[in-house]
Amino acid sequence: MKCRHCQAPLNQPFVDLGSAPPSNAYLSEPDLHRPETHYPLRVLVCSECHLVQTEDYVTEDTVFDADYAYFSSTSRGWLAHAKAYCERMTERFDLGSESFVIEVASNDGYLLRNFVERGIPCLGIEPTASTASAAREVGVETLEAFFGTELAEKLSRERGKADLIAGNNVFAHVPDINDFTAGLAAALKPEGVITLEFPHVMRLVEFCQFDTIYHEHFSYLSLLTVERIFEKAGLRVFDVEELPTHGGSLRVYGCRQAAGHARTSAVETVLAEEHRRGMDTDGYYEGFQVRADGIKDGLLRFLLKAKQEGKSVAGYGAAAKGNTLLNYAGVRPDLLPFVCDAAAAKIGKFMPGSRIPILDPAVLETWRPDYLLILPWNIAEEVRTQNAHLTEQGTRFVIAVPELTIL
Repeated sequence: MKCRHCQAPLNQPFVDLGSAPPSNAYLSEPDLHRPETHYPLRVLVCSECHLVQTEDYVTEDTVFDADYAYFSSTSRGWLAHAKAYCERMTERFDLGSESFVIEVASNDGYLLRNFVERGIPCLGIEPTASTASAAREVGVETLEAFFGTELAEKLSRERGKADLIAGNNVFAHVPDINDFTAGLAAALKPEGVITLEFPHVMRLVEFCQFDTIYHEHFSYLSLLTVERIFEKAGLRVFDVEELPTHGGSLRVYGCRQAAGHARTSAVETVLAEEHRRGMDTDGYYEGFQVRADGIKDGLLRFLLKAKQEGKSVAGYGAAAKGNTLLNYAGVRPDLLPFVCDAAAAKIGKFMPGSRIPILDPAVLETWRPDYLLILPWNIAEEVRTQNAHLTEQGTRFVIAVPELTIL
């Protein structure tokens, strides 16, 4: 395999998480009587541009299909994040009724509905039928398609170019990152702005967030690497923000090379920190496997001890990161009998690989576990707040990453 960006040979391993089904390939009852397709989940590092990337085994239409079950609006915290983004971008870039906003991977309309409410013309681009349909129900015009240069050029001819292109948690999800980035450039006005949010690989390494690795994520990004990818597409980074979302993310602001947006000091600050940590060296990425194994072993010790002591454990949040963790650790219903999730699209289904049933959170009112393992640790406080009454009944909340912690 060669690097997705610079085509250099890939020889440096980062982590091997065994084999697993795609993390959002939730199972229905009939699926339990059929075999599941498992793919190797291995990650490599390019020694030239230091793009961290999964080995090629699945295509985007395999993991982003009509039954895709991740709906962004399920998280109240993420809805608040989206609303704040709309308010900030509208004010900073003076967006109004004459503007045009595009969101790539617009999911269920969680973000663009805020622009609709403000009377700002917008278009969502979303390849999964389930979420695109939900977006239309809240008034967001949505095109069902995968984004790339060909689509961007077609949209530019038919709809005009965009003042703002948003991409939240999509940059890491595209197999052809060069074509995707060139598409952003093709769809952008001369003074337009691109914002991309993605988990920062610096935080992934720092806190050993290996459970954020799954087949839907083709790349794991630093600002150093993003600058190179942008430059190849005729773009440049002019600002960046460090965000707490998803365990530590970057919001990168991009524009055309000739645009008038001044580069802020924040860009140099983040780049300097990445250089200081050695993220442009091979050594930075070594030793991750041992740390991931330690977290996996800690979770297994906890679950086995709870079982031996007759303590009950349930899971909360049928998130993709939870599927990575459970499959890598080999956890099955004997150690974790069910996982609760508020998303209607997941209730009644089963976790891929582990085949653990997904139940409505209402079950916790009658089946009160001694421990509730929060799989999406990035929203642990939101989950604890929503289920504070369980603490009064004796339930203790647990997270496994970056280390087994009873909250």
